Amino acid sequence: MSAERTVSHAAIEYAPRRQFLARLNAAAGRWVAPMLLVLLVLGAWELCVWLFEIRAWLLPAPSAIAVALVEDAGLLARHSWVTLEEVIVGFGVALLCGVSLGVGIALSRTVERSLYPFVIASQTIPIIVIAPLLLIWFGYGLTPKIIVVALIAFFPLAVNTVDGLKSVDSDTVNLLRTLGANRLQILVKAQLPSALPYLFSGARVAVAVSVIGAVIGEWVGSSEGLGYLMIRSKPQFLTERVFAAIALLSAMGVGLFLLVGVVERLTIPWSYARRGGDPELPSPSQGEG
Repeated sequence: MSAERTVSHAAIEYAPRRQFLARLNAAAGRWVAPMLLVLLVLGAWELCVWLFEIRAWLLPAPSAIAVALVEDAGLLARHSWVTLEEVIVGFGVALLCGVSLGVGIALSRTVERSLYPFVIASQTIPIIVIAPLLLIWFGYGLTPKIIVVALIAFFPLAVNTVDGLKSVDSDTVNLLRTLGANRLQILVKAQLPSALPYLFSGARVAVAVSVIGAVIGEWVGSSEGLGYLMIRSKPQFLTERVFAAIALLSAMGVGLFLLVGVVERLTIPWSYARRGGDPELPSPSQGEG
């Protein structure tokens, strides 16, 4: 009996280590193939530039872009911070307005009939047309860029919020009404939890396109930001700096996308597990037995 207890205690002691190693192997399996593909593309790019002797101002090699990232690190960091500030503030404004309007549309037929067509119609107007008007109205500061980002990120947040709030199980709503719950209690206890997966799906899309909105605003008129730096570098044939800015914008978009995924995993882990992200996490409907 003592030997069996020793074995069982040892198994319990090493169980977390085995789980950690299993997760580490799974993560490595998910990342190895994409990283190999990226290295393959960069290697082929470098080889083509070297074989065909393509001039740097036309198409710089990845090694030249890496050198530009190092040599112009201070300049790129300063302009990256401005663009990141525009993205974060604009996304925050879009999140607040999109969720608020989505709740209003989902709860009121009058609001839905009055405003939802305008929400959809707003996406038919090219942002590149609105941006110069914002420049005239608000100047060259951060405000027009934040508005452009908010306009681009607003639509996926509002639409996904509406769809999520309307996806609530009708039996759950009827049960809460039977128990005497009012509209606000139904919203908080049933509709909002049901809408969270939809909201995070919209947030991942919105935060990625927010980077595009910030660059569009900077292209139209600005004195700082990665978009401004790209416009200034292009006439000077500093193509490697343009590609360095593009690389930073891509990294910014991917990083923010992953950050929203991390927040989603911490906030609603059962939804993340249901999509196959972490099969060890139980859903709320599963018991402990």
